Amino acid sequence: MKKQHENKTAKLEDWTAPGKQQQLYKRTLAVVALSQLFGGAGLAAGVTVGALLAQDMLGTERYAGIPAALITLGSALASFLMGRLTQQFGRRSGIAAGFLTGGIGAVGIIAAAIAANIPLLYFSLLIYGAGTATNLQARYAGTDLAKPSQRATAISIAMVSTTFGAVAGPNLVSVMGDFAESIGVPRLAGPFLLAAAAFILAGLIILFLLRPDPFVIATKIAEAQAAANPSKATPASAYNKKGIRLGAAIMILTQMVMVAIMTMTPIHMKHHGHGLGEVGIVIGIHVGAMYLPSLFTGMLIDRIGRIKMACASGVVLLSSGLLAAFGPADSMLSLITALALLGLGWNLGLISGTALIVDSTSQATRARTQGTVDVLIALSGASGGVLSGMIVAQSGYATLALTGGLLSLLLIPVIFWSARSTN
Repeated sequence: MKKQHENKTAKLEDWTAPGKQQQLYKRTLAVVALSQLFGGAGLAAGVTVGALLAQDMLGTERYAGIPAALITLGSALASFLMGRLTQQFGRRSGIAAGFLTGGIGAVGIIAAAIAANIPLLYFSLLIYGAGTATNLQARYAGTDLAKPSQRATAISIAMVSTTFGAVAGPNLVSVMGDFAESIGVPRLAGPFLLAAAAFILAGLIILFLLRPDPFVIATKIAEAQAAANPSKATPASAYNKKGIRLGAAIMILTQMVMVAIMTMTPIHMKHHGHGLGEVGIVIGIHVGAMYLPSLFTGMLIDRIGRIKMACASGVVLLSSGLLAAFGPADSMLSLITALALLGLGWNLGLISGTALIVDSTSQATRARTQGTVDVLIALSGASGGVLSGMIVAQSGYATLALTGGLLSLLLIPVIFWSARSTN
């Protein structure tokens, strides 16, 4: 046993050389990107038909926001646990566990739809949220061995690979619905068949291919640097609280606005005569806009700065809310543009905020802090999901979209207040 531990340690130390670090950095990004191809497809099912499935089973749209709320609450719990698991055992354990749990949740949703069992549906949506959390948590894996000037770009590479599955998923809604009906499964549960397979496959890819663990290597590098230069070592408790608060605030606001508007868009479209296929197109483009611009926006954030691009996020989200509120509801072009802007604004906010969190933490506390912040992000999304259904039922979709757009403008005073308090 001792000899095995020594051999494992020696192998890990082999990766701490600068050239090997860069090699592992690229390898990590490749594995994470591969897993996210499937993870994105798993994510898309809940986004596209979660509200419609709940409406169909409950017989009312008043509580159609509950699936998004349960998914994001499950995401919050999973984020907390994954942060602790990662800090203790590394990225591989945390990400693999999250994806596999999400796959189990998708299976439960299918069973609930077949049995018309509402309690099982709610519980399974909660478990399914672990897959959603993992899609976000995976963005941190690329930053473990990235240089400070590469962090936003590393985040973006992990996110952009999510695009392909996330865009394909909504556009397969009709196909999966037909397949589900052919095997005796309710049509709206069809996309969750894809989600189950996709999440489980993503988890297996991480479990078997993410070796050696980038977080473990990054921790060893930090420890080696501290041992070599004790006087320059950063204390384990050292972190920038203001940077963490600002990064968290940016992501919380963008998540709340995005989830609220996105959740009720399928219901809004259904009311105005749009079919399931058209819903899939709009949501597919929205999800694509959430992830596809990442490589470009990540480089911009590294070059222009986190703060300026976070302000841009608020402006883009406002534009989305105004167009969704006042654009013609029967126009696919208007809906597509509004939802694409919603995805892009979220993208800018998430990458800017994530980079601020990584910049503001030390290796000894980073994973725990990342998990805790993602809990708050998930809870904000849950709040947006619950309130969205209630607002639409009482005042209409236009009120929801306009409120979300105006709320996103809070990003700018929050950012300037934080900058002034830092000086």
